[in-house]
Amino acid sequence: METELARIAQIARERPKEQFTSLAHLLNQQMLAECHEELKRRKAPGVDGVTWEEYNEELEANICSLHSRLKEKRYVPQPVRRTYIPKPGSDQMRPLGIPAYEDKIVQLAVSKILTAIYEQDFLNVSYGFRPKRGCHDALKAVDNMIMFKKVNWVVDADIKGFFDHVDHGWMMRCLEVRIKDPSLLRIIGRILKAGYMEEGVTVATDEGTPQGGVISPILANVYLHYVLDLWFEKAIKPRLRGEAYIVRYADDFICCFQYEDEARGFYRQLQARLGKFNLEISAEKSKIIEFGRFARENMKKKGLGKPETFDFLGLTHYCSTSRNGKFRVKRKTSKKKYRTALSKIKVWLKHNRNMPIMQIHKALSLKLLGHYRYYGITDNSKISNFGYEVVQLFFKWINRRSQRRSYTWEQFLMFLSKNPLPTPKIYVSVFENSTPIV
Repeated sequence: METELARIAQIARERPKEQFTSLAHLLNQQMLAECHEELKRRKAPGVDGVTWEEYNEELEANICSLHSRLKEKRYVPQPVRRTYIPKPGSDQMRPLGIPAYEDKIVQLAVSKILTAIYEQDFLNVSYGFRPKRGCHDALKAVDNMIMFKKVNWVVDADIKGFFDHVDHGWMMRCLEVRIKDPSLLRIIGRILKAGYMEEGVTVATDEGTPQGGVISPILANVYLHYVLDLWFEKAIKPRLRGEAYIVRYADDFICCFQYEDEARGFYRQLQARLGKFNLEISAEKSKIIEFGRFARENMKKKGLGKPETFDFLGLTHYCSTSRNGKFRVKRKTSKKKYRTALSKIKVWLKHNRNMPIMQIHKALSLKLLGHYRYYGITDNSKISNFGYEVVQLFFKWINRRSQRRSYTWEQFLMFLSKNPLPTPKIYVSVFENSTPIV
């Protein structure tokens, strides 16, 4: 199957206007079985209640049945099981959809086909959920953009509930630019319309992509490729007298401009552009700020203090200087993400404080390591503060196993000296392997 997908990718790359009319045959038993093997085994089941292990028991028969239904156009996705998880930094709950197991297999297979084609079309400004690209690459690109280009203004815009409001009609029209296979388009259309089940009631979905679905990231990238990326590069930039750049990670993006009037003009056009596709900007989460090498001096002249900051991918970006006094963009963990991460560890420690201390230590080490590897980026000193506060929480909750204290502070420090937690350090340098902005 890798050979077939590589051939599709080569055709898509060599013929940018090629429209693929025969793709559904790629959803054969071999591909479906491979997708089954790739899926994580401990994920929660959907409305069918089927787990990876249960499906695997009669794998050959199950795959054969699924393939027959796909081939005979009888495949109908089940509604996703809706559950709710805490929204980061808020008391509100966020809906999450869990597809039925067979639907996960089909979504993964279809996403492979779409990725093979659209990876050849996607622009370098897009970083989310793409092969060999990630959050740190996007952050390096933003640093490169502001440090070395003529950037004086930043448009920090947030699309309100993007994944909930993707227009199905426009989504299919975006796909039809490259895909003319009615069988594959029918499958994707059914996935979009599958709906969700909550408390035994099935609710139809007229908009949005399947939350929690394997296919959602690639569908989002296809949608925003046409709605935002190409529009910015082909329609906006050529009309400007100054420089302009965009970096996007899924539905999170930053636009930078040389001139204030062009930044503000773009923001107005962005509102109209998104409105055309039934999307809207979240006014309370969006802003236009002066930012760059001249921002500090300009703000001082105006008597306005320090330049404003902006958040991107969990990090607050702010204007600062290097040791030799030159302009530098620096980053630190955003307050919202910092509080959320600390709160999650607090809740976990509270609920698991009666586990053997070495098990707590092992789990806590993994959590800290994950935090450091993401937020341990050039200039972010807040990871040290985070490590210190986690140690305080660790000490607090192991002493709440019973009315009698388990450790004094001295005993606890001795335990940590023999069993140290991961040390906070910078794992990612914005100066290495940064993607140049052209």
